[in-house]
Amino acid sequence: MACRMLSASVRVVNARTRLPFRFGMGTLTALPHLLIDIQAEFGGERVRAVAAEGLVPKWFTKYAETTYTDDLVALLEVIQKSLELGVELGEQESPFEFWQALYAQQGEWAQGTEHPPLLWNFGVTLVERAMIDGACRAAGVPFGWALRSRMLGVRPDALHPELSGVAWEGLLPEAPLREVALRHTVGLADPLTEADVAPGERVLDGLPQTLEECIEAYGLTHFKLKLCGDGPADLERLRRINRILEGQATAAVITLDGNEQYPDLASFASAWEEVRGDPDLDFLRAQTLFVEQPLPRGVAVSDSTARDLLAWTDRPPMIIDESDGEIHSARLALEAGYVGTSHKNCKGVFKSVANACLLAQRRLNAPETTCILSSEDLTTLGPVALLQDLAVVANLGITHSERNGHHYFKGLSMFPAELQEATVRAHPDLYRMHSGGFATLRVDGGRLQIGSIADACFGSAVAFDAEIGVPLDKWTPDSLTHPDTKTAL
Repeated sequence: MACRMLSASVRVVNARTRLPFRFGMGTLTALPHLLIDIQAEFGGERVRAVAAEGLVPKWFTKYAETTYTDDLVALLEVIQKSLELGVELGEQESPFEFWQALYAQQGEWAQGTEHPPLLWNFGVTLVERAMIDGACRAAGVPFGWALRSRMLGVRPDALHPELSGVAWEGLLPEAPLREVALRHTVGLADPLTEADVAPGERVLDGLPQTLEECIEAYGLTHFKLKLCGDGPADLERLRRINRILEGQATAAVITLDGNEQYPDLASFASAWEEVRGDPDLDFLRAQTLFVEQPLPRGVAVSDSTARDLLAWTDRPPMIIDESDGEIHSARLALEAGYVGTSHKNCKGVFKSVANACLLAQRRLNAPETTCILSSEDLTTLGPVALLQDLAVVANLGITHSERNGHHYFKGLSMFPAELQEATVRAHPDLYRMHSGGFATLRVDGGRLQIGSIADACFGSAVAFDAEIGVPLDKWTPDSLTHPDTKTAL
């Protein structure tokens, strides 16, 4: 399907957390949620298309010396440059060809900046998502059909040459999933029990706050536990979580997230041996599927790390996340001793499709080999970003997904009531109206029903006016911390 991007606008909705989210070196209390609204042509038909994402601090770059305002400047620069380049590209043969051309031009531009690939590619992914959305809307088909019918022009072998000649559609599920297990994030600042909630810190919004309350309210069975890299502190917290999960969450599935907190492999290996040797962690250790990105991105797949990782014969399964900055990163990680990578739309839809095919092909060639494509969250919110991400998850066949936006934010309360109500009407399997008067995620038995997402064009069937947000050129970071300023919503 030939396509071209005609114009784009960006608006901002300020979103404040209901409780702080601490991960690695960052603590999130508020963020600007961007709504990308583009006009584009697909097969000669002009359509409006959308994408969205919250700008999370200290993930795309982890520079301790920069402020969040500094980081926002860089994030907005790569987004605006991608939108500019996207309009300049002109007509391309397919959305995939459009993405490839934009990725190449953004990468060439970024060579003259200090932006690392994970950051500059983020801008590309927002345009990519909007163009996928537009293509599906123009054809009136769901993402899964557009993907498998080759309407989008996807060629996984363009990223991973070993897939040349492979019927890649057969490496994906025949049909998208219609439900996934929600993997609940336990952040480093999250209270585990009522005793951890200090006086005056109880959140009175009708949503669960402690880990114990979340298990009871949502019926959780899957969990993602953040690590801080401080051995004694991590061990004590893991012991407490172990007791809770062993007592309340039968058949728990657990992943551990190192968030780049271990300076080198030796330090992580030492920490893992402490976990392995602690009898109070027997349940947790037995239920752990993998460890996510324990090492800093600068050393995670280096030659020396690869040598030592491959020599560590009884290492736990490890995947990359922040190290997955370029289109070939997953392949390099596999060669270095990792078992896979994560999917996030903010790292690229077409890249995740290619990575899913690569890992499936490796499993076919060596069934005894562990190959993992996980689904991780960047505190993603509806009514666009979360649903587009889940649409990809469903079509890649990822059976459980970290989702944390509903926990750290008060549902969709940052949006107008009409939009919240429209979201519940369009996706009643995924959202419900809370008794407190706001739309929130529907989690039953620890699972999300996503049939309405699989049936929508690209995840979201919600029609809304992007003008609910503040134009980017009238928005300031000060509005995040000063809600009474004119740009705050």
